[in-house]
Amino acid sequence: MKEEFKQYFIKLLGKENAYFDQMHKIAYSYDATKNHYLPDGVLFPRNEEDISDILKFCNNRDIIVVPRGAGTGMSGGSLAVNGGLILAFEKHMNKILEIDLDNLVAVVQPGVINMHLQKEIAKYGLFYPPDPASMEHSSLGGNVSENAGGMRATKYGITKDYVLALRAVLPNGEIISAGKRTIKDVAGYNLAGILIASEGSLAVFSELTLKLAALPKFKKTAMGIFPNVKSAMNAVFKTLASGVTPASMEFLDNLSICAVETKFNIGLPIKAGAILVVEVDGNIEASIDEDLKIIKHYFLEENASEFKIARDEKEAKDIWFARKNCSQSIAMYGKLKLNEDITVPRSKLPDLLEGIAEISKKYGFKIPCFGHAGDGNVHTNIMVEDKNDQEQVKKGYLAVEELFKLTIKLGGTLSGEHGIGISKASFMNLAFSNAEMNLMRNIKKAFDPNNILNPFKMGL
Repeated sequence: MKEEFKQYFIKLLGKENAYFDQMHKIAYSYDATKNHYLPDGVLFPRNEEDISDILKFCNNRDIIVVPRGAGTGMSGGSLAVNGGLILAFEKHMNKILEIDLDNLVAVVQPGVINMHLQKEIAKYGLFYPPDPASMEHSSLGGNVSENAGGMRATKYGITKDYVLALRAVLPNGEIISAGKRTIKDVAGYNLAGILIASEGSLAVFSELTLKLAALPKFKKTAMGIFPNVKSAMNAVFKTLASGVTPASMEFLDNLSICAVETKFNIGLPIKAGAILVVEVDGNIEASIDEDLKIIKHYFLEENASEFKIARDEKEAKDIWFARKNCSQSIAMYGKLKLNEDITVPRSKLPDLLEGIAEISKKYGFKIPCFGHAGDGNVHTNIMVEDKNDQEQVKKGYLAVEELFKLTIKLGGTLSGEHGIGISKASFMNLAFSNAEMNLMRNIKKAFDPNNILNPFKMGL
């Protein structure tokens, strides 16, 4: 980074918002992937005009800019893999600008933490349905950039279903609006839809208009214990086909159950083939009870040995504990975790899990699986025992490739939540044809002809 460029940013933003020291570079060099790439500097824009000025300056000088939320990403989407400037929003652009109670809409800046919005709108009896596991730490700008999912997706959908409109700054500094504060809008191309899940590669969000929902008055949690994964999946299909749509429908396989029980000793049945955790919600308690009655019927029909309904909030938290602590618990199986978030049509879940078992046997790795059975999103974890054994690591990535091939064969996708970033970029050719990849590259070029904005992500 030339000294004259540094001085420009310091003059534009103030020395308290433009950093080029080693400490800040290191602090913004990694995300949840634990990969490290040093940027050339870190900038904290104060407003939309700052973003515009920064991008205009960088676009004219071929300086790479990488937008960054809270750094909780699981695919390396916000890493400065080719250097450049990190554009961080948590310092200034972190405000809830408006809560529109008449239209059930919130207008926020990209640096707002998901949970902060949830707490504020709960005061009005509202909630924002997308609930990624990182919601206590992840920013809404990052959620939209990655099209984050969560445990409530079975009933409520994912981030893209709740973005009504947005403001964004193009790489040349121009400011655009996409979408409207309306339920219906079919005028022109769906520019907001193109920008959602673009991983910061097309434009920089400066404002988001999000759809809210009324907070359900009642919710109840239940757990079913199954002899095998196939029975559990059949219970999922039958439940959803019955007309009952739980807010959440999560599963753990045997390896996940054993890992949580080994770590926490909470009384989980280690011989169970699978556990399903279900949450139902609504505004009429009797209706929820009827839903649970139907769910219990299909769970027992699929040979569930136990169906437990939480009697209070404490019991509900106890049931959820196992699911929410899977990821940390399975570390017992290896020093390197190659975790993926593949997604298939729900009906293909048994085939997917059967195929994963075969991959596990072929390569000799334990592959614990857990995730969102209600929407077909499975978190697979190929556990490599010795991360310093290059032969093992190589085999691990061969197993990952085979996993992706299986997923695509079953009509699935490489990622349901985490995005592509750098982690899955080399596998994009498995999921997309040359024509499709070229179309995406042309879209990137139309928005960013000089390729300054988060370049070389997603295989583009």
